[in-house]
Amino acid sequence: MASVERMGLGWDVGAPLGRARCLGGGFIAERSFRQADRIRVNDRIRAREIRVVDEDGGQLGVMPPFEAIKLARERGLDLVEISPTADPPVCKITDYGKYLYQTNKKAHEQRKHQKGSQLKEVKFRPATAEHDYQVRKNQIIRFLADGHKVKAMIFHRGREMAHQEVGRAKMNRLLQEIADHALVEIGPRMEANIMMALLAPKKGGSAKSPAAPAAGQA
Repeated sequence: MASVERMGLGWDVGAPLGRARCLGGGFIAERSFRQADRIRVNDRIRAREIRVVDEDGGQLGVMPPFEAIKLARERGLDLVEISPTADPPVCKITDYGKYLYQTNKKAHEQRKHQKGSQLKEVKFRPATAEHDYQVRKNQIIRFLADGHKVKAMIFHRGREMAHQEVGRAKMNRLLQEIADHALVEIGPRMEANIMMALLAPKKGGSAKSPAAPAAGQA
């Protein structure tokens, strides 16, 4: 194979696809492999024996890869390794292009969900008025319904630190009133002058977001 090194550029063209190495200066640049490069298919499957399932999930038993590849080709399909860490590895007779599309789509949806979830902060005071308390409580419920985590915080200032039981009573009331929507992951606990609790959406909880109370409503 002709080498770029012969032209004095010092690049190793024999390196695996997706990776480039500079032989002369010690510089290494690597590109992360795409998911397709990590999935073994057909003749790239190296295990001595594999467990094979068909396109409908039916079990075809344990066999050498060449036998499974023969079965796949008879059906006009591919043999795709879907569980390489199993013993023996599990391979599926399927359309490789369709399998790759579905796998990438699932990964995209997972990344989209992770990106959409955020940590929200809602702040109270021990002396927060009833109307403002209701507004903030309903805001927490809406955040949870949208799939976000919430840090509920009660700030104490000055003499309020000497009466932390007031803030704790308000936090306990809050947690009780949103119990159908929230799972308490941390707290309630004091951090400096702040009583906080970390809340997560509760599986199976109410997904309905409450309407904000009208101005002046107690």
